[in-house]
Amino acid sequence: MLTFKRQEFPDDFLFGTATSSYQIEGHAFGGAGKTHWDTFAATPGNVVRAENGDRACDHYHRYESDLDLVAAANLDAYRFSISWARVLPEGRGTPNAEGLDFYDRLTDAMLERGIKPCATLYHWELPVALADLGGWRNPDIAKWFADYTEVIMSRIGDRMFSVAPINEPWCVGWLSHFLGHHAPGLRDIRATAHAMHHVLLAHGHAIQTMRGLGMSNLGGVFNMEWATPVDDSAAAQKAAALYDGYYNHFFLSGVFKGTYPDNVLEGLEPHMPKGWQDDFGVIQSPLDWCGINYYTRKIIAPNDGPWPSHEEVEGPLPKTYMDWEIYPDGLYNFLTRTARDYTGDLPLYVTENGMAAPDVIKDGQVADPHRIDYLNQHVGAAQRAMADGVPLKGYFIWSLMDNYEWALGYDKRFGLIHVDFDTLDRTPKSSYHALTSALART
Repeated sequence: MLTFKRQEFPDDFLFGTATSSYQIEGHAFGGAGKTHWDTFAATPGNVVRAENGDRACDHYHRYESDLDLVAAANLDAYRFSISWARVLPEGRGTPNAEGLDFYDRLTDAMLERGIKPCATLYHWELPVALADLGGWRNPDIAKWFADYTEVIMSRIGDRMFSVAPINEPWCVGWLSHFLGHHAPGLRDIRATAHAMHHVLLAHGHAIQTMRGLGMSNLGGVFNMEWATPVDDSAAAQKAAALYDGYYNHFFLSGVFKGTYPDNVLEGLEPHMPKGWQDDFGVIQSPLDWCGINYYTRKIIAPNDGPWPSHEEVEGPLPKTYMDWEIYPDGLYNFLTRTARDYTGDLPLYVTENGMAAPDVIKDGQVADPHRIDYLNQHVGAAQRAMADGVPLKGYFIWSLMDNYEWALGYDKRFGLIHVDFDTLDRTPKSSYHALTSALART
């Protein structure tokens, strides 16, 4: 069972769950344009079994029953993302009426069930027509993104509880352009430097666009991994500090301080786009809240390779089905450090937290005790941070349902709800039932 109860939290504290468009909707439906994830998945070796998001969980057709499950779990809010290519199949130009209508219906369906709509404008599915023009390497993407923001938020922005422009800038910039693990699958330091800067520039332009539409409760969502040096040596300390720099500090510092960390610029500055220093006025567009996505920590060791001259090594702690260490202290550390060093009194939200676990299915029931334990530990860490004065206002579990886990296909299950990817039947897991009880309002 879950060891926390709704009554232990302030009356305005929000409990929610999160998904993303490409991972659940089914991108082959409703007039959506092709994305760089479609082409990335169609390239041999990129994705497990070359699986893609064509059908995914078919949320496009099943959204009402899926939202019934959100409401039945006593959740207050639903963090969903909007597909740029569903709204604008070519990334620019003529909107897709079917796509706009879908997000209109989805928004109203949330409100009809008393669920607060918390939108993300971009969760990695770049329209392929814009990828052909350089994608996040092209400085014009900030304007393209602002135009997309205006199209979709002119339609549904009046009913949003909150909006964040871009989910996990590190994944958009570094994971996809330096490590090559996500679309567009590049391993190029110049592409990385440009993408990391342009994603923040696009974020700032989107915030300004939504302010121009009269919208409020706008924030930024940053994924974070705690960096632990492999030993006490100066080299290991430096290596972990650099990992912390480009993973965690770079994006927060850009948005909240108008600077990038010196240790990161040692490697990236020669490759940064021309005039990047002049963009912080836009990047620092004021926010109403800050979101933290947290899953794990990494053990970092120095090596003799090119910059950043370090590597991850296996840690000693219990691990999830993603082989990620379970380290709830990292969530406490990030909540307290972010408030202390960057955001002050600004409301914080845990916008994603969860784990992949192997499901045990017996007699039609799905048991996931590992997930229940994970949630207990991490909500406990969040409560400790609140007790120490952190202005935490909400906690969102990743994810509502098992879904398309990007390069890992459909193997890794993060959901509170089990999805049979042959029949698409939904079966709430034991964690879902435990959460329903814990969040009871009476």
